[in-house]
Amino acid sequence: MTPPEQQVNVALELERLRGTCESGFIRVDGQLALLVQRSEQTDKKLDDHETRLDALEKSRWPLPSVAVLVALGSLGIALWQAVGR
Repeated sequence: MTPPEQQVNVALELERLRGTCESGFIRVDGQLALLVQRSEQTDKKLDDHETRLDALEKSRWPLPSVAVLVALGSLGIALWQAVGR
């Protein structure tokens, strides 16, 4: 059997180890909470950007349609000038 003096030393070391583990877990828990908060903020920003992008896409001019109309107008004017001469 171990002497009582050694048992006290072992108990003290175990208590120190327990305190170190607890403080480490608390620190890791805090860091995880911070990461979760940042993730939520990033998700909110992403949702906001998607909403704004959708609004921009809905309100943009139909450029391909305008290009077709301009081309048809140019063709019409060219044909009108060719027939008129």
